[in-house]
Amino acid sequence: MSLLRVTDLKKHFPTYNQKLLRRPGAPVKAVDGLSLTLEAGETLGLVGESGCGKSTAGRTILKLLEPTGGTIEFEGRDVTHAKGEELRHLRRELQMVFQDPYGSLNPRHPIGQIIAAPFEIQKVTPPGGIKKEVQALMERVGLNPEHYNRYPHEFSGGQRQRIGVARAIALKPKLVVCDEPVSALDVSIQAQVINLLEDIQNEQNLAYVFIAHDLSVVRHISDRVMVMYLGKVMEVADRNSLYERPMHPYTQALMSAVPVPEPRRDRERILLSGDLPSPQNPPSGCVFRTRCPIATDRCAAETPIPTELEPGHIVACHYPKVREVV
Repeated sequence: MSLLRVTDLKKHFPTYNQKLLRRPGAPVKAVDGLSLTLEAGETLGLVGESGCGKSTAGRTILKLLEPTGGTIEFEGRDVTHAKGEELRHLRRELQMVFQDPYGSLNPRHPIGQIIAAPFEIQKVTPPGGIKKEVQALMERVGLNPEHYNRYPHEFSGGQRQRIGVARAIALKPKLVVCDEPVSALDVSIQAQVINLLEDIQNEQNLAYVFIAHDLSVVRHISDRVMVMYLGKVMEVADRNSLYERPMHPYTQALMSAVPVPEPRRDRERILLSGDLPSPQNPPSGCVFRTRCPIATDRCAAETPIPTELEPGHIVACHYPKVREVV
């Protein structure tokens, strides 16, 4: 049994044409038919351009946003419409590390109170008391336990993100959604936070949904990678297959943009024409067809069905073709 199973998840945001009459317009289809599975202790990387629906998908999976359609199953039970007490108990198992280490912490609360919040909300009293447990968490993520009473503005960006990690793992959850947790940090600090997340995963058998723009970071930390475009899944595969033998034209374009350590080596760069279409009015058929170099009339008429072309390698394209990445 999978730890997490998401089937045909949709999250549409309503829009209104006229503010006074409140006439509904076409909804913004931020996530439109996402399906995934996640095992205990596994890391699934979620990549794609800005605006493709990665963060919305992560927040919807955690029930921070109410899904428009589809189902979310956690440990075999349907939690799609969990509310009230059921949702509060679910929060012990599902947590999130937010992208912004500045905005995700209350500036009026000392960090001891911030990290202690999960214990108080869930009415959990650890052996030795909450303060002792919070200081142990601070030490675990590389913070000085003596700084228990300091406020967020007294810490650097990397230290604030460590505070966010400590808060997320306080109740020993089974799944953590990391929403671009290192994108706002210096490169040297990024490596430290990534290594911290990996160490905690090994200790607690945590599962991660790791959302990021940096494809090299995703390859380092992920077991499998899912590529999204305009709210839909384009390709899913284990990290080596996806990075070495991508089959979807969009994935191939993303991989061609990854910097290489040998700048003199000849490497074909795939440049996508045009801009990302509006999720309020996505193209018919394949949503990527307006920028795809191999699109045909069939791509406009038929929506490609995600198909498993190789064991564990799923592609949503009418004309998938292996492109070796060198």
